[in-house]
Amino acid sequence: VQLQASGGGLVQAGGSLRLSCAASGSTFGINAIGWYRQAPGKQRDLVATVTSGGSTNYADSVKGRFTISRDNGKNTVYLQMNSLKPEDTAVYYCNVARYGRHYWGQGTQVTVSS
Repeated sequence: VQLQASGGGLVQAGGSLRLSCAASGSTFGINAIGWYRQAPGKQRDLVATVTSGGSTNYADSVKGRFTISRDNGKNTVYLQMNSLKPEDTAVYYCNVARYGRHYWGQGTQVTVSS
């Protein structure tokens, strides 16, 4: 499975960004797909995931501000990030779970200025 992420950038606090991640290759059997993030000096944490059935899971810190959605036909996941805060600054990584294995995309930097 190959993952291509896009959509990061620099935004002021209160602004919005939309991340996209397209999966290609052996995509049959993908279950959950989503986003994790890693700030400097911190561990990589879950942001949001969505299963093939549409069930979503969000980190408490982003609930009500971020929305994850999935286009199964395009094997693409989107993360709409609204009301961004400086503490959302991190490298965001796309992740796919398939037959018990996890695949990671290259990170995309999100920087929120105060």
